[in-house]
Amino acid sequence: MSLKTISIGMLLMAGATTASAEWSFSSGPNPNAFIQTGNMTLELQCNRIRFAPAGYEDSQDIVDKQGLSIRFLKNGTTEVGAFQVGAENAAVQIVDNYPVEVSFNSQQDYGFVLDQLAANASVNLSMVDQDISYGIFDLRGSGAAIRSLRSACDSDDGQGASYEAPEGIVYCGGGAIERVIEPVILDNPEGEWDARVTVNGESIRAMTAYSYFGNSEPPTGFFVALLGEDRSEFLIFSDGSENWLEYGDYRYDQCN
Repeated sequence: MSLKTISIGMLLMAGATTASAEWSFSSGPNPNAFIQTGNMTLELQCNRIRFAPAGYEDSQDIVDKQGLSIRFLKNGTTEVGAFQVGAENAAVQIVDNYPVEVSFNSQQDYGFVLDQLAANASVNLSMVDQDISYGIFDLRGSGAAIRSLRSACDSDDGQGASYEAPEGIVYCGGGAIERVIEPVILDNPEGEWDARVTVNGESIRAMTAYSYFGNSEPPTGFFVALLGEDRSEFLIFSDGSENWLEYGDYRYDQCN
């Protein structure tokens, strides 16, 4: 656990502004607490954080450095603690083609981060060992959202939620190239890969994403996105008796 206490932390926070939106909690298939502004999102899941900064170049910078400093502020200027994310305690990668995902190796470390987020006034996500900020978020209201998140995660044994995707459904369609697509969410994930997608008989590993970044409300019927290891994206929808999938520029309807 990387904790440092600073009596007076006057951060440069170059170009950063504090997010003033309210914290919310979603109890969906993948419980999460989040705060969302016009150009930034911070989402807390059962064992990971997802941060969508204002620009893709910031996401790329965090991943290139394989590090992120999570700085906890009791007011606008005084830093009371920090957690330094690095290769030794977390996995850092870009998901959904934009947000940075920090998956903690230790639930104890993540518990410390959640405790600090719930207890302080704001959080500054900045470069490792530098006073240059990627984004600052207001933490008012985060305590209630984090309590709800912890309760939901505990009831699901951390990450043991039962994902009930339209399992076994096959989707058909396409344009010049006809495709048959069969997604399956795994009961026993292979590390970060918790799904598989078979396209015309060829199978790839994929990750699930239940949040819809950059939008205050997901499209009607949106259920889950599957993010392939080859950077492909499959969006699965279910609305009443209608099930369909979007891949590239095409829609694929249930055909079994």
